[in-house]
Amino acid sequence: MTEEVLTADPEALFLDFFKMDKYRERLSSMAVAGSKSFVVDFDELLASEPKLAQQLMDNPDEYLEYANRAAKAQLQIEEPEYAEELGSITVRFRGLPETTPLRILGSKHIGHLVMLDGIVVRASPARPMVMEAAFKCKWCGAMSHVSQSGPFLTAPLACSAPECRRKSSFDFIQEESTFIDSQDVRIQERPEDLPPGQLPRWLDIKLLERDLVDAARPGDHVSVVGITRAVAARLPKVGQLRSFTLHLDTNHIDVESKEPEKVLITPEEEKQIRDLAKDPTIHTKVLHSLAPSVYGYEHIKEAIMYLLFGGTGKHFPDITIRGDLNVLMVGDPGTAKSQLLQYVAKIAPRGLYTSGRGTTAAGLTAAVLRDKTGGMTLEAGALVLADKGVAAIDEMDKMRTEDRVAIHEVMEQHTVSVAKGGIVATLNARTSILAAANPTLGRYDPYRTVGENISLPVTILSRFDLIFVLRDVPEATKDAKMTDHILDLHRTGVSPTEAPIEGELFRKYVSYAKNIKPVITQEALDCLKEFYLRMRSASETEGTPVAITARQLESLVRVAEARARVALRDKVTLEDAERAIDIMKISLEQVGIDISSHQFDIDIIMTGKPKSLRDKLSIILGVITTLEKETGMVDKERLLEKLQAEYDIMAGEAERLIGQMLKEGTLFAPRDGFLKKT
Repeated sequence: MTEEVLTADPEALFLDFFKMDKYRERLSSMAVAGSKSFVVDFDELLASEPKLAQQLMDNPDEYLEYANRAAKAQLQIEEPEYAEELGSITVRFRGLPETTPLRILGSKHIGHLVMLDGIVVRASPARPMVMEAAFKCKWCGAMSHVSQSGPFLTAPLACSAPECRRKSSFDFIQEESTFIDSQDVRIQERPEDLPPGQLPRWLDIKLLERDLVDAARPGDHVSVVGITRAVAARLPKVGQLRSFTLHLDTNHIDVESKEPEKVLITPEEEKQIRDLAKDPTIHTKVLHSLAPSVYGYEHIKEAIMYLLFGGTGKHFPDITIRGDLNVLMVGDPGTAKSQLLQYVAKIAPRGLYTSGRGTTAAGLTAAVLRDKTGGMTLEAGALVLADKGVAAIDEMDKMRTEDRVAIHEVMEQHTVSVAKGGIVATLNARTSILAAANPTLGRYDPYRTVGENISLPVTILSRFDLIFVLRDVPEATKDAKMTDHILDLHRTGVSPTEAPIEGELFRKYVSYAKNIKPVITQEALDCLKEFYLRMRSASETEGTPVAITARQLESLVRVAEARARVALRDKVTLEDAERAIDIMKISLEQVGIDISSHQFDIDIIMTGKPKSLRDKLSIILGVITTLEKETGMVDKERLLEKLQAEYDIMAGEAERLIGQMLKEGTLFAPRDGFLKKT
């Protein structure tokens, strides 16, 4: 087809294109849905009319108009009544042949049709915007209609009535004007597309028309087709600025599925993945592929493996049970915690890494910001952007207390609720959290409980499925191996152990495995049940601590499902359940042991105090209450004697416990050497 024919009548070419059965059906269904627009696949237009498609990309304003008119003409044939009622139709084009990176969008793209990929970071409320304004002359009352463009309302230059023609003042008549809904959305480069060390670029996109408004929420991955525009700000009394800002007038917005499971996997890669899963030693292979340059830490790497693959979430009409695992590492300085976190953020299909002190609640969840028009907009934080992925939070203990509260909801409910600045919203944050914390005293003290070792509230500790303690204990043989490993790394510059599954394939393996929904077999159920009931029955006798709670039972199920997923199995076997119990025991042994009685005690994580300590505290409080009835104020010396004589609590320990209660505010000292209950 020659260029002349094309320029002669593009509208006729579009009309021929819309006569395809597929588009005739789409046009007919518009009347049923009551919509004003319909979607065309750009690659189909490119296949049937390549030159028309090229012209559409180069001169979109003109050619979109042709397309809209042709669609209207075709609709008049299909549904004449609806076409009369509508007025105008918008044709939306989906999927241009190539995506323009946000980084290189510049002056050469102005006025062209482009496609951009990004992640929505903020969205303004929907606002009506005037398209054709009606003005009334103050002198003769004649009406003038002016088409609007640009950010400001423009009035007519002179009255339209021939007998008046005054350049007088005009009144804007709202009822006679036509409005459309508009919304400003900001998209930013995806974390995975970012060149190292660069700040992410962003672009404002304008969503005009009702069917585009609210199509995307903060945290969504989108693909946007639109016309690049450049606008310069006008300053009062100075005129227009020379530097312009770019934005996009959207023609079509496609919210890509947020599922990392939808990673593109070629048939060859799928075969590779399937072959890998048939290997009986697949768990060991995956384990050795995790951060191979970090020496040792088999248990922790195993826990991270389960965290990456995750269990399956259960959705019931009344409640939702999460499938993602949360893992916490507490450890001495120099135990490669941050290295593991950085690695996981890199290997996870969607991973984000943040570190303690610089992280605020708004940075983690969502910020409400005031935009230039004075309204409030919502901007997504790290946990929302890591939806369906892994958030690695380093130095969790260094975060401000008020910011840590933001994590509570995400860890259990998987949502982020915002209610500030007039915006009330709930965003999804289905994130696995891998966190690291340092002990309060610099080193982990094995003679103190986990709650005393880390300055994290028990409300957060109890939401972690697995907690591990990394202790730096000198040990001759292990130290010699570790030294060789580290020095080898420095000498050769390559990892001494080669990962059995390389990074890119490993990421695809994780994505592929996430499509599998393993079901628990009866023998696995019996195994978990038997372990849980055995641990519970040990706590039945009076005075023994509670070893395990329902939260740990759910964690066991999640770990067992994740292990089945690693081998791409759709059934959770007995072996999976046994391994889940083993790793749970390792975690409980490290953190859930009552130091004085050497029994499992989950209350250390759940309430922060082991049962033996709570018992002693209640004894002391009981004695103080009885002595108070006798003497009003309690003499400390007399109290210590009574505790040692009757309850075998030594003076030193009693002093420490009394000090703790004074600090907590349960007791107070009216004067030196005397105590009273508050």
